Amino acid sequence: MTIRPFHLAFPVDDLAAARHFYREVLGCGEGRSSDHWIDFDLFGHQIVAHLDPDAGTRRAHHNPVDGHDVPVPHFGVVLTMDDFHALADRLKAAGTRFVIEPHIRFAGQVGEQATMFFHDPAGNALEFKAFADDAMLFAS
Repeated sequence: MTIRPFHLAFPVDDLAAARHFYREVLGCGEGRSSDHWIDFDLFGHQIVAHLDPDAGTRRAHHNPVDGHDVPVPHFGVVLTMDDFHALADRLKAAGTRFVIEPHIRFAGQVGEQATMFFHDPAGNALEFKAFADDAMLFAS
C-alpha cells in the first residue's frame, strides 16, 4: 500500500490567528482559502482550518499516558527525529506554551518516542512525535 497524505478539517474561532500560527509558527504552506476556511500543508498533509465562532469554548478532556495528562482530542504528525527537534526549537523560539514539553515517552520500552503537545490559538491540541526506530510506531 502506498502511503497518501491525510486530510483533516478542524474548527478555529479566528482565521487570522490560525493563519499566523500555522504559517508563521509551524511553518505550514498555505493553499486555497476563503472567508470561512484555509488549507494548510502540514508536513505534506492537508489540514483545513474552518471558521467556527464557538471553537475556543469547547471543554478539554485529558487521559493519563506515561505520567502525563494527554489532551483529547488531538492531532499531529509523526516526524523524523531531526524534524522533531527542529520543530521543538522553532516552537520554543516562538514562545509556544507547551501542554507537555518535548520529551521521550516510554523510555527504554517498546514504542519509545519523542513527543510534545501544545495548543493552537483556538485551543485545538496538537501532538508531534518521532521514533528513533520507525518500526516502533505500531509495536505492541
